[in-house]
Amino acid sequence: MAVTASIFSTPSPLPLVPPLKHLKASHKSASISHRRQLSVLAMTSISLPINVDYLETEFSGHGVSFQGVGDNCAVKMGMENGSVATLMLPSGLVTSYKPIMWHGATFEVLHTTVSEGEAGEAVVRGGASMDFKIHADGCSIPWSSNHWSLQSVRGSPENSIQVELLSLSPHSMVEAKFLVTLDQDSISSELIVANTKSSSAIEMSGSFISHLKVSTPDATYAVGLQGSNYHSKKPISSEFSIIPPSASNRRGNSDSLSTPNEKEEEEGSSTEESEGEEDDDYAHMTEKMSRIYTSAPRQFTIIDRGRRNSVVIRRSGLEEVYMYSPGSEHDWYGNYAYVCVGPSAKLRPLVVAPGGIWRGSQCIHNPNL
Repeated sequence: MAVTASIFSTPSPLPLVPPLKHLKASHKSASISHRRQLSVLAMTSISLPINVDYLETEFSGHGVSFQGVGDNCAVKMGMENGSVATLMLPSGLVTSYKPIMWHGATFEVLHTTVSEGEAGEAVVRGGASMDFKIHADGCSIPWSSNHWSLQSVRGSPENSIQVELLSLSPHSMVEAKFLVTLDQDSISSELIVANTKSSSAIEMSGSFISHLKVSTPDATYAVGLQGSNYHSKKPISSEFSIIPPSASNRRGNSDSLSTPNEKEEEEGSSTEESEGEEDDDYAHMTEKMSRIYTSAPRQFTIIDRGRRNSVVIRRSGLEEVYMYSPGSEHDWYGNYAYVCVGPSAKLRPLVVAPGGIWRGSQCIHNPNL
């Protein structure tokens, strides 16, 4: 199965319609409610493909180009200094971030794997994604944090490039924007959620999850978390999670992949839930662990001695930090050579009042420029 390097198609692709603000003149008189219905169509219609030529015509420039990958579209962002990133539509998954380093070459920060789906398609897992659920009055709102339509592209390759995506829940109970911004030395993902029509507050739970590429967790350290309280929990499973196989499968085939739902119980069943406090300011991530920190600083550093690289993780709008290591019993530089980090709201959901707006973000900063 041939797969383009660093650009992968995603499972269960959904169609994408042209962004509302760029509809042709004959449609400009459409009502607001009609335009919202078209936005919902971007998430739920069955047969409309992504029109890559349209996106290229309307949005190219600003350091952004578009490439069709199966039924999906890769948005390639490139800075003048050489830093590049790839964002997939309609999922919003960032599959690659390669910042420029001090020695003049780029360096891949994110870890992804690709496997073959049931229909023979390439299925990507890993990268930088998010998975949030929304509830109102005790009921789940049918909204997905992985289905987006492109609204605008701003900026320039000399300064920063920002891609804006839009998503609505049915009946416009929730409006959400997703902003991916590439700077010369960082990439950030910001989610903005508005409680538009609900007569009561909504609750959000979930997390940003970034699979950071490392040589092996045995050579990886989290720096700056000393004194932070944490809860040991089962690993967070989402559409793009990479979960190592069971011990028996691992002995037979160290490179085999499992689906997130199948392996969540296997990985989580051996994770005893407990509470503690980080006692090391240079915490070694060699052992398998899954934690949610409740009092971590707003930024901390992940250092990989094997690759001689480090990244700084920053957050806003979320109080918790999810951290996961698959452990170091796997091959160096293999499918499970990663650690997961991300701002989260898993222990205490976020509350957005009627008419209120919530913003939350994660930033991956490259300190090696």
